[in-house]
Amino acid sequence: MTLRSASPTTTARDTTRAGANRITERDCNLDDFIALTERTTDLADYPHAASTERGVLFYDSAAVSATTGEARELLADELADALLNGPGIVVFAGAFDDRHGLAETTALFDRIIADQNAAGVSNGDHFAKPGANDRVWNALQKFAERDPELFSRYYANDVLALISQAWLGPWYQVTSAVNVVNPGGAAQNPHRDYHLGFMSTDTAATFRAHVHRLSPALTLQGAVAHVDMPIESGPTMYLPYSQTYEAGYLAFNLPEFREYFAQNYVQLPLSAGDAVFFNPALFHAAGHNTSSDIKRMANLLQVSSAFGRAMDSVDRSAIMRWIYPALRRRTAEGDTRGVANAIAASAEGYAFPSNLDLDQPITGLTGESQAQLLARALADDFDEARFDQELSALDARHIP
Repeated sequence: MTLRSASPTTTARDTTRAGANRITERDCNLDDFIALTERTTDLADYPHAASTERGVLFYDSAAVSATTGEARELLADELADALLNGPGIVVFAGAFDDRHGLAETTALFDRIIADQNAAGVSNGDHFAKPGANDRVWNALQKFAERDPELFSRYYANDVLALISQAWLGPWYQVTSAVNVVNPGGAAQNPHRDYHLGFMSTDTAATFRAHVHRLSPALTLQGAVAHVDMPIESGPTMYLPYSQTYEAGYLAFNLPEFREYFAQNYVQLPLSAGDAVFFNPALFHAAGHNTSSDIKRMANLLQVSSAFGRAMDSVDRSAIMRWIYPALRRRTAEGDTRGVANAIAASAEGYAFPSNLDLDQPITGLTGESQAQLLARALADDFDEARFDQELSALDARHIP
């Protein structure tokens, strides 16, 4: 199978106009979006898939794991194409089972949550009200610490390895957050995911179009069902093919796009052990748990590209402390642009990676970055002692 590239005409954008490499809300056209998402999935285009339901591709996990050699490479080609140009979502039935310690892992996650609740921990959420769900941030590390043998069984999973390598190449990194949506838990707003999906619309608009195209290639989103998830438990809602809409990182917050999502999303029941993987640019949202007794538990897997890193390991906190007095003087002299440029060159501008147990998204999608702290300190004219104290506290929130 030949991997196709996304068509440059899929967004109907006028690339001849001035500023065509920028995306603004003016580019968000619902008719274009509908034309892209009202497509059907032809099973003949995906010869390894077992079935398709409402546009979503389903694969048999046993058959997937049995592939080797060139057949496995062709399957990986197919999966990558499905995520890039196809429906953007694939489901592997029975991906995790007794071989991977599914039941034991569910029990371990329950114990971690019980320990958090006993300690008075109330976790925030990126796209839902704080406290509505039970969250285990950095579940990957907590899992390995509590039960290394079980961890090794669980993450020996071949389906996870295949889809991760297909989308990101062999040097991917897995992270995990357990999410339990309790009975009555409200649905999330439709959204896209990390990276650009974790920004405000105004911030995402400052990144030019090529970054909007690149962002989905840096991350793979997945979810392993740890309990049976009938529709009343609120399994995740998806809109197939929505990842192909270039302006989607701005569009998902617009009322007309949210309304269209609400009227056209796909929501499918899952069994314990099923695994869903999707392009992070796919419009999606956790559903409303209308059941009276189902605690809908999923292990949310975020798999990241190895390539988002600099070559040098830089102690940016030390640099910030060294230059802070000079930046205070330049701020007092009114060199606003020069100070902003120096901040960008020296401080970490991104709030991730972070320790989400300590740096939770309570009031927004992210915590404060080093650059934001430095700008705030200069605007409020912190003395050096106060700046050092607040920077130390911020750094502590980013230590695993």
